[in-house]
Amino acid sequence: MSIEDARKRREAPLDTPSTLGSNAAKDISAALTGLLADVFALYVKSKNFHWHISGPHFRDYHLLLDEQAAQIFAMTDELAERARKIGGTTLRSIGHIARLKHIQDNDADFVTPEDMLAELKEDNLALTQRMRQTHGVCDEHGDVSTASLIENWIDEAERRIWFLFEATRGT
Repeated sequence: MSIEDARKRREAPLDTPSTLGSNAAKDISAALTGLLADVFALYVKSKNFHWHISGPHFRDYHLLLDEQAAQIFAMTDELAERARKIGGTTLRSIGHIARLKHIQDNDADFVTPEDMLAELKEDNLALTQRMRQTHGVCDEHGDVSTASLIENWIDEAERRIWFLFEATRGT
């Protein structure tokens, strides 16, 4: 294959069959890609805190954060594949994630368990808000399939928020 052939292939439209229309595919896949960047960032942060949690509730918090990280990671493939299914593209690199994410990293050498849980609660609240915004984009274009997935993810996030909130009550 020549360089020119490779360039033509790269620039060729995806032409994935869809009844949503090209504007819908572009809008929804862009929203999903931004959401995916946040999901990856929250996954890594949850695993970071899982690995570095300490203190008298170590075992409970360690297991809680591992469970939550697994649930968050489970969203990644569905998000990316949904964007592709409707004719869009999605994340291509860690740099792409870094440019799109809203979830802030926490590279501190030490974070108290209470601060870890509180920070993850706030990040999950923010993610839930972005999921609702993405749901709105789906509603605008009549994409009930993506909206349905998002509704389930919102419910999962609300459960994570609830657990994180309850784990820090009274501290």
